[in-house]
Amino acid sequence: MSTTDVDPWIDAETKVAEAPADHRAELRLWLRLLTCSTLIENEIRRQLRDEFDFTLPRFDLLAQLEKAEDGLVLGEVSKRLMVSAGNVTAIVERLLASGHVTRTALPQDRRTQIVRMTEEGRKAFKAMADEHGEWIGRMFDGLEPADIDHLMNLLGKLKTSVRAGIKRGEET
Repeated sequence: MSTTDVDPWIDAETKVAEAPADHRAELRLWLRLLTCSTLIENEIRRQLRDEFDFTLPRFDLLAQLEKAEDGLVLGEVSKRLMVSAGNVTAIVERLLASGHVTRTALPQDRRTQIVRMTEEGRKAFKAMADEHGEWIGRMFDGLEPADIDHLMNLLGKLKTSVRAGIKRGEET
């Protein structure tokens, strides 16, 4: 097979599966998790774009605001989304322009901006969130409830292991 015959959409997990002896089981597991996460995220991005002309970062920001009735300070949004303040500002600007959010300065500190979802934003988010749940349900439809419980338990153990590994790395 020439390099021109290689499938450009092949994922890293498939590449590793072709030469498993070259990789530790932990690396193969990480690639499987990453592949699953990427497949799901890409499908959600596509559905949001196709059905709502909306981006995942804007959806994620609205999801954070939906949990905060009094709104959020921009810095808190940045922490919750794990993105830079500059990225949050750009997302907020788009949501302001579309009427999904408002932004106001605190009277006691004009530099501190609070973002709140508008009623229009709440309605739009509810419609998107309802569909989002349906999309996830369809993608996970091949799993039995016991499979989901088992995966949740294993992923909980993985999360604990990852945090412990990070802590050990910080101590060295």
